[in-house]
This record gives sequence, structure tokens and C-alpha cells, in this order.
Amino acid sequence: MNVLIIPEDFRNDQYILRPLIRSVLASAGKPNANVRVLTDPLVGGVDKALDLAFLQNEVLPLYRQVDLFLLIVDRDGQANRRAALLNLERQLCFFLGADRCLLAEAAIEEIEVWALAAEPLPWAWADVRSENHPKETYFEPFAKSQRIDEEPGGGRDTLGKKAASNLRRVRQLCPELNSLAIRVENFCDGQGCVNGPYQIPPVP
Repeated sequence: MNVLIIPEDFRNDQYILRPLIRSVLASAGKPNANVRVLTDPLVGGVDKALDLAFLQNEVLPLYRQVDLFLLIVDRDGQANRRAALLNLERQLCFFLGADRCLLAEAAIEEIEVWALAAEPLPWAWADVRSENHPKETYFEPFAKSQRIDEEPGGGRDTLGKKAASNLRRVRQLCPELNSLAIRVENFCDGQGCVNGPYQIPPVP
């Protein structure tokens, strides 16, 4: 099984997303799935990641061997972002056909929150989840406190792997990741791209 993660900017996001998605796939019965992160073409921002023409004409045709595309972006406090992702899912899954699939999710409010979910933090989790800029407010100070801020990804390599090893807790604390994982499991069970409505988890 070939899986391609499409982040809004792979340069930092890859360190969190690749291990987490590998863990999700392992829990879905696909421990040997080939998981790649899109680096070419460079997306370079959320606007490009949400551009239907870019995805349909410049990304999907280059990766015909991919079974499952996972478009994962930050929500950035934009309440309508899931509606945009739902629209993309519907159009692109129709373009891909029955045997291949694209699933999209928005991390509340940034992907770095997923990496923090497995950590014993000095802050209330509700505050982390509700902060519009958790990367600067929580992730970067925490990485510095752990003396991993100068490693690849500014601490994302270590914290991403730790989150992946504690997937159950991350899924419990980040409902949107749990929603994505359920839909990945459905696809792996052979339900194809028509696997039920796009699930919108409650915002804490």
C-alpha cells in the first residue's frame, strides 16, 4: 500500500506527520505501508494546499502509484477550513475513482499540537488546544526546555516519534486526528473512497 502525505509545508511538518501516519496505518493493519511526504512539487502554504487545480493537475497525476493521499493542514483558527477540505475530498475522490482515495484533515490549531499530546506539559491541555498560535506559544518553548530545539525540525523529530509511539493518547486528546485515523482504517478495510461522511469532531 502506497500512501502520500500532502502537508502545507513539508520542511517541518514531515517530522511529525510521517511517524504519526505510520503509526495510524500500523493500527489499521498496514504496518508495511510505504509512507511518503510530498516534497515535489513544494506546496509552500495552506492556500496552495487547498487549491483544487494545483492538486488535481500538478500533484495527483504525478503519483499514480499512490493508493491513499492524506492532505493535512493547520486549521489556524479558521472555522470554515473543514468545509473547504470536505469540498476538496468530494471532488478529488471523484477524480481518483473507486480504488484510490484522498482524505483531508485540519489540525487544531496547528500540527505541532499533535506532537505535544503525548507529553507531560506544564500547561493545561485545554489552553494548548484553544490557543490560535500554539507553535510559538507552547511547542517552541517546550522543545527548548527539553533541549531538542536545535535538532532536525526544531524538536519535531523527537516529539513526533514520541507521539507516534503513544498514538492512543494522541487520538484521545486530538479528536480530529482520531477522526482521520478512523477513516484511514475504513479505507484499509476495503471500503474505498466512499466510506461515509466527512467527520467533523467537536472543537474543545
